[in-house]
Amino acid sequence: MLFSIQTITYAKSDPKLALKSEAAILLDSETNAVLYSKNADKKMYPASLTKIATAIYAIEKGDLNSIATVSDNAVRQDGTRVYLVEGEKLPLIKLVQGMLINSGNDAAVAVAEQVDGSVNQFAKNLNEYLKTTIGVHHTHFTNPSGLFDKNHYTTASDMALITNYAIKNPVFAKIFGTKKIHWVGKSWNTNILSHHKMLIGEFPYKGITGGKTGYTTESKQTLSTTADNGKIKLTAVVLKSDLKQDKYVDTAHLFNYGFKFFRDQTIKQGERFKKASKEYHSDGDILVTEDIRGTTKDLTDSGALLIKNKQGKVLQTVQLKPLELKPAAAPKKAVEPKENEQPRFESMAIFGLMFIVAALIVAGTVRKLSRKY
Repeated sequence: MLFSIQTITYAKSDPKLALKSEAAILLDSETNAVLYSKNADKKMYPASLTKIATAIYAIEKGDLNSIATVSDNAVRQDGTRVYLVEGEKLPLIKLVQGMLINSGNDAAVAVAEQVDGSVNQFAKNLNEYLKTTIGVHHTHFTNPSGLFDKNHYTTASDMALITNYAIKNPVFAKIFGTKKIHWVGKSWNTNILSHHKMLIGEFPYKGITGGKTGYTTESKQTLSTTADNGKIKLTAVVLKSDLKQDKYVDTAHLFNYGFKFFRDQTIKQGERFKKASKEYHSDGDILVTEDIRGTTKDLTDSGALLIKNKQGKVLQTVQLKPLELKPAAAPKKAVEPKENEQPRFESMAIFGLMFIVAALIVAGTVRKLSRKY
């Protein structure tokens, strides 16, 4: 099974991947270019993928060195836990690790209460953060863990964008890619492993850099995964597969497709593009996603560069700057003589003539005087 997935051959045209998950998306992790999608904008339940959002919000808005006191509310959470004890004191960074690596629902609530005082206030602030900071608009979370609530939802597209934003934070990226950590708590002293089978090697796939699993009865199996083959970094999100293995197989299909047909290239600073009489340029190096089967760059009248694949699908839009052309130097204007003023050369000629006449007069006078005397 594993061998056939990793060596599958795709057609030259965009394939319809045999994905069992109800919704899925594949993005370039660095450019957010959409490389493949299935029901990517459909409202779905993320389960514990929610903890990706909780973690990056806590890392950016909380004090990771602050000491949290575990509440009774945190201890009473259902589902996966790191077995916190009421009154136990832990640094916020350790709670984030327990939440993201071992998917502890008790740790997620402890994180929310430490950062914003209560789960309700945390949910309110988290939703605002997702809209204004990350820029997703089809997501609404009611809790920090992902336990089912009919008003707790997202889309595959939003979840991938949240993941892409989060992995650019080095603290998050390190935890997201952690396979094993030694946990010491009041009631638990053990090594805890990531639940992501591709990350820890139970479902081997070369280049996996991080991931988060999720499951509830209503959401079914969910998975967010990042990978890097040295030419391009990819993010895959799959939502609502029936079997645990299906979400890993679907993710492998997405990565195989992305790694086979796409790569990153750079538009260099100052590179110019022309549309009719207008010219635009890049005021810095810009990373763009290219389809190796054929990529075109079309410039709009407003200076938006559309990166398209061979089928005309827009992979990415890059806004360029208008090129400011220096105006041509105006020809030097002849200096007009002032009123009642002769040009300089003409004045000099007249002066010379007057000098000669004066000299002749003087010479004539001298001759007359010499004859007289």
